[in-house]
Amino acid sequence: MKRLAGRVALVTGAGRGIGRSVALQLAGEGAKIVLNDLDDEPAREAVSLIEAHGGEAKAVTGSVTDAQFPQRFVEGALDQFGAVDIVVNNAGYVWNSRIEVTSDEQWNAMIDVHLTAPFRMVRQVVQHWKQLAARNGGAYAKAAFQRKIVNVSSISGTHGAAGQVGYSSAKAGLIGLTKSLARELGPLGVNVNAVAFGWIETRLTQEIRGETAVKVAGREHRVGMTKAALEDLRNRIPLRRGGSPEEAAGSVLLLCLPESDYISGQIVDVDGGVAI
Repeated sequence: MKRLAGRVALVTGAGRGIGRSVALQLAGEGAKIVLNDLDDEPAREAVSLIEAHGGEAKAVTGSVTDAQFPQRFVEGALDQFGAVDIVVNNAGYVWNSRIEVTSDEQWNAMIDVHLTAPFRMVRQVVQHWKQLAARNGGAYAKAAFQRKIVNVSSISGTHGAAGQVGYSSAKAGLIGLTKSLARELGPLGVNVNAVAFGWIETRLTQEIRGETAVKVAGREHRVGMTKAALEDLRNRIPLRRGGSPEEAAGSVLLLCLPESDYISGQIVDVDGGVAI
């Protein structure tokens, strides 16, 4: 029996990179997946990959910063699979600069995608869970398993990072959100945890070759790291390498499995030991 059989997981930012690996690993353990990406093509590809391995999945595209998105996402899960049991708040991107040239627009963009969007997503899901409770005569409609929320933070949030004032602040705020929700939702049988990623090898941390950028809301954001910066980072990591998206996703999977039912309110550094 697969350990997440019968459960339904929402994963934001799952068309590429870490999010896609999270969706695939959750599906590999039997979860039905509702995944999100900004763009249709990577979202459809992720669904096809899950289905090719015998899983079930549905894509709901769009920006997680849209105030109406959480309702659309949760209703998509309920319409397709009839439940929501796991929420992984993974979507995000970087928009870096020194503080003296960081605009209000840039600051707000980082707060919106990394902190406000997860807050709205959990608020929508908890409203659904509370409605289940009300229909159950006021008692919490507890499933045969505990529900899980996993927020994706960063060691930039736990330790800070020069040139990432908005990103670091939002990821630090996500840690506060995680700990508060663990206290509030624990009595309802919900585990709330976060992972703080270090250097994971994705398009956001690849070596810069030319003008590497991601496009968000019509604006291109330059991403990647210089060869010198990557080499310096590699030398500071005890394991002497970056992590793969699959390794990063494994930490999220751990916090979604029954084996983590007594872990809540924790921030797990997934960084090869660099934050020791």
